[in-house]
Amino acid sequence: MVQPKKINLALQGGGAHGAFTWGVLDWFLEDSRFQIDGITGTSAGAMNAVVLASGMEAGGEDGARASLEAFWREVSEQAMLSPIKRSPFDVLLGEWSLDHSPSYLFFDVLSRFASPYEFNPVNINPLRDVVERIVDFEKVHCCSGLRLFIAATNVFSGKIRVFSEKEVTLDAVMASACLPQLFHAVEIDGEPYWDGGFMGNPPLYPLFYETETPDVVLIQINPLERREVPKTAREIVNRQNEITFNSTLLRELRAIDFVTRLIEEGKLSREEYTRVFMHRISADELKPLQASSKMNAEWAFLTELRDLGRQTARDWLDIHFDDIGTRSSVDLRSEFS
Repeated sequence: MVQPKKINLALQGGGAHGAFTWGVLDWFLEDSRFQIDGITGTSAGAMNAVVLASGMEAGGEDGARASLEAFWREVSEQAMLSPIKRSPFDVLLGEWSLDHSPSYLFFDVLSRFASPYEFNPVNINPLRDVVERIVDFEKVHCCSGLRLFIAATNVFSGKIRVFSEKEVTLDAVMASACLPQLFHAVEIDGEPYWDGGFMGNPPLYPLFYETETPDVVLIQINPLERREVPKTAREIVNRQNEITFNSTLLRELRAIDFVTRLIEEGKLSREEYTRVFMHRISADELKPLQASSKMNAEWAFLTELRDLGRQTARDWLDIHFDDIGTRSSVDLRSEFS
């Protein structure tokens, strides 16, 4: 029997677009040619990672797949109770955007003038209840054969904090997904935390230091590049957010490329420094989606993203399976030159 290839996974955040990541994970878990060694995630990526780890410990790959589906289904059921829904116009046009939704537009304006401490004083967050119901944190703490890392941003210091599997709690997951315009900062050990995407979306370095697997598969749902100038106010804000939440990732990718070149040139020892093989799974179909669609958790939309993720992963593996364990499938040097 052929030994499965070990991989590390890096999961970006992006609200409901995290259902694309669900699809990619679902395909990898179904494919018996792989073993996930480490996984790092932020925001929706952190939720996917923790749900996967809990399900994996309870029932292996099939348990992880079932847990991921249960999580996203509950997210959709909670969204049915939300007043923020697509407008009839968007439904008629088949658009997943909320840009024409009066309730979304009202809330969008409100969040620019009032803080969540004012419009949400009791800090209601339905996602917290969903995560608490789906994830068995005791299983996460003792998960075997899988290293888990999720990131949050310390509000006081502005520095990243990475929680490993034994440190991951419900509060840590909610901190990783805490957008400051929507929710109160999450306090852990007397320190307040916001969304980890500000300082790592997702952080890659824990995978280098804490696992021996050189292959990192980045599941990217926030585009690095767009070839058009944003013109509307909403497009400008969306692009600002994409640049902000990708900035630390770009720095880490540049560092990987720099160390790789030094290793290739013989200036760094191959015995002391690990050569990282970077891979990326993304879909052009995500680019046209408006930022507001990250708030749309309709089941039809989530399953469409899931199916896109599964198909994208399948197509990617048809081309790059042989690269895993051998070489990078992303030419970082050309991207940064």
